[in-house]
Amino acid sequence: MNRTIKDATVKRYHYDSHGQLERHLQDFVGAYNFGRRLKNLNGLSPYEFICRRWTIDPERFNLDPIHQMPELNT
Repeated sequence: MNRTIKDATVKRYHYDSHGQLERHLQDFVGAYNFGRRLKNLNGLSPYEFICRRWTIDPERFNLDPIHQMPELNT
């Protein structure tokens, strides 16, 4: 994952400030977790995988992952 993040940020873009890097990193991780479908997770995004696991065994989680969706609770 570190290599994926590095390839998508500092190897590809120049940042004028640390704040720009932080904002881009936040956007990238959000897009990755909510949009990127992975073979390892049977074609699900990391967020979809967590939601499925939560429906199977909610006692393993401290928070309902549905409340972590960025658009719903802002």
